[in-house]
Amino acid sequence: MGVPLKNLAKVGGTPLVARAVGACLRAELIDEVVVSTDHAGIAEAAEAAGARVVRRPAELAGHTATSESAVAHALAQVAGPDGPERGEVEVVVLVQCTSAFISPADLDAAVARVLAGDADVVFSGLETHEFVWSRAGEVVRGVNHDPAHRPRRQDREPQYRETGAFYVMRADGFLAHGHRFFGRVAVQPVPARHAIEIDTPEDLEMARALAPFVDEPQPIDVDAVVTDFDGVHTDDRAYVDQDGREMVAVSRADGMGVALLKRAGVRLLVLSAERNPVVAARARKLGVPVLQGLAAKHTALRDWMTIEGLDPARVAYVGNDVGDLDCMAMVGWPVAVPDAHPRVRAAARVVLTRPGGAGAVRELCDRVLAARTGTAPAEEVPADRPAAVTAVPRQAPRPTGGAVRIGGTLVGPGHPVYVVGEIGINHNGDLDIARRLIDVAVEAGCQAVKFQKRTPEICVPPDQRDRIRQTPWGEMTYLEYRRRVEFGMEEYRRIAAYCAERGIDWFASPWDVPSVEFLERLDVIAHKVASASVTDHELLRAVAATGKPVILSTGMSTLEEIDRAVEILGTSRLVILHATSTYPLPPEEANLRTIITLRERYGVPVGYSGHERGLQISLAAVTLGAVMLERHITLDRTMWGSDQAASLEPAGLAHLVRDVRIIETALGDGVKRIYPGELAPKARLRRVTV
Repeated sequence: MGVPLKNLAKVGGTPLVARAVGACLRAELIDEVVVSTDHAGIAEAAEAAGARVVRRPAELAGHTATSESAVAHALAQVAGPDGPERGEVEVVVLVQCTSAFISPADLDAAVARVLAGDADVVFSGLETHEFVWSRAGEVVRGVNHDPAHRPRRQDREPQYRETGAFYVMRADGFLAHGHRFFGRVAVQPVPARHAIEIDTPEDLEMARALAPFVDEPQPIDVDAVVTDFDGVHTDDRAYVDQDGREMVAVSRADGMGVALLKRAGVRLLVLSAERNPVVAARARKLGVPVLQGLAAKHTALRDWMTIEGLDPARVAYVGNDVGDLDCMAMVGWPVAVPDAHPRVRAAARVVLTRPGGAGAVRELCDRVLAARTGTAPAEEVPADRPAAVTAVPRQAPRPTGGAVRIGGTLVGPGHPVYVVGEIGINHNGDLDIARRLIDVAVEAGCQAVKFQKRTPEICVPPDQRDRIRQTPWGEMTYLEYRRRVEFGMEEYRRIAAYCAERGIDWFASPWDVPSVEFLERLDVIAHKVASASVTDHELLRAVAATGKPVILSTGMSTLEEIDRAVEILGTSRLVILHATSTYPLPPEEANLRTIITLRERYGVPVGYSGHERGLQISLAAVTLGAVMLERHITLDRTMWGSDQAASLEPAGLAHLVRDVRIIETALGDGVKRIYPGELAPKARLRRVTV
């Protein structure tokens, strides 16, 4: 049984056709999105999402008509009388709206491969090692295997299942062949969570259940934010001492987010059913009004919105338990924390990625600010027979000078400094040390940790491979040592799971092309290019092809070398880090004013990667406008390893993040004003003469 008018079925609160349009609009290499349909409702939803609609003629609207015929008709309408042979349309993308989770980065990566001439057609596929069988009557036969021989998964070459999400084709080849497959065909691997295709009601329910966990964070356009307290500002636990005094754990990062919202003019309120001094103390610390001891929170919320003159459609309410459902039903943006009651998650328009007490409020604040600054990507808003979406890519990505989204966080001017704890290889190949370093970063308030990934057989020069090294594990060759400290897929899967559990981003610096492919299988949120790799153009092209955000470190590089790297990487998803690759870094080599030089030269967010001892130089970088700060971290600077001595120990990292947040607050907005604390001294000391 199919789903009637499934292109209008909502997943994550948005019609499927609108989700598909939104994914295409967010892709950097797509100029125009065209929806071909004969249904008025689909046309209306597509236009509202930002697409151009081509009305499909009756002869192309029946159940026997092919998607190819609809694309050819739409392409003719877009190309005009001159046709694509005049170069107006080089590449066409067929996107099927029944795929609820289409990644703009995957679209860009596939389009880039066709534009580069690597393939004539690229389709979305899911890597699989499954055994497939066919049945004729009562007889079943192996399709892709010999049933008498069952090799292990690791001994089988992967195969790819079409997901049906998108097909990228050279326009002239498509028109010549009249089919979506011709010439050199390649596959664009997509993660399993993006591979669901909706054909049945069960598929639709599955997509709706997955949406809160798969969808990219979307901006929240509101004028006011109201939150529950327990389970939102806290992890819903209480600590009671021997005298019966109650304490709760909160996230320091929430305070900065609330301060930024207040500065942006967003009104805030905390509602709590309980009356508790802890609630009042936290609200006082945040400078947010609080109403507590409420028998009916929804009544208090309704009265507050009326008094404040707020449109309920432009109010967000964040809750975690069934007592919040009435409040959530009253506002336009009901929001839930990820560990909320199932009924609360089901009622939410947005489910946050950070748990209560671990940055949920900060994440909400960042999303509200993203909608106000306009620097966030557009919301990913994706007839029984799928409408055809034709996307026409441009020749080169648009450069932007705004923020870059890394995971769920915007990095750029006007946003909090994105602090990265560089673990690198300071884990010494020990997963337990890696976990402890992740804990250090989380407890200090970092937004991310970073590792390094190498293929030793590629990265170790031949003349160095057999040299004997003294190591903590005994005497071994340098190649053996490099293998000893490298993590494999299993270790990185555990790292990814642990970072998700602790609520912190992670990514790595790939040092060779196979390492890029390795990290892509883990679906990292970004790639870091180490200073040593600025001139490795093969690596840069591989990183650029992923479509992921790129962080480019610039130590030991000339401006000309950086120019060429930026030319390859593009500027649409690029963050540049000023760095000097001396370990440890003496102050006279820091040259922090280069931060300004890089920002003015490339028009992208610029941060600082520091290798100095102490905190002063990194803090000075923040005052000069660094939007990202990366420092090596260690459990103990005396541990084995070349980077340990130039790393921060746990206390130093905590002090660094604390001082960065103080500096952000102290920098202000540059508008000269008289503050409340000045009024009394002014009245007492100011003398006005004529």
